[in-house]
Amino acid sequence: MILYVVRHAIAEDAPAGGDDGARKLTGPGRKKMKAAAAGLRALGVAPAVVLTSPLVRAVETAAIDVAPADTLKGLRAFGRHEDVMIVGHEPNLSRTIALLLFGATDGASIELKKGACAALELAAFEPGEATLHWLLQPRLLRRLGR
Repeated sequence: MILYVVRHAIAEDAPAGGDDGARKLTGPGRKKMKAAAAGLRALGVAPAVVLTSPLVRAVETAAIDVAPADTLKGLRAFGRHEDVMIVGHEPNLSRTIALLLFGATDGASIELKKGACAALELAAFEPGEATLHWLLQPRLLRRLGR
């Protein structure tokens, strides 16, 4: 399986004392993510399944916002699919990638900017068993989509 890991796009600031989970994408965030999505399509990314955090900004970006080990467990149910995409938040996504690649959530310092995507091949659903194919920050994805 190829697992695509996408960080949500640029979202509104949370109001003082407000609900962080209700933050929506900004207009520029939505525009940039559409351009990045065009870059993903240019790369041939067409996941059979897209799993997303329930928070508004991740749903709008369209990962599971849980502990990395639980994310890995949750992905097992989708093992029959060739391509799966998860959309979520930091630092969970970087920690999940580190767990998949190195067997520990602190195994590497990985930076996923808002709208970035990483592609990992999962040979097994075990920590340390993935292979990183690529990690593209949003600016490059937008260029690829032109």
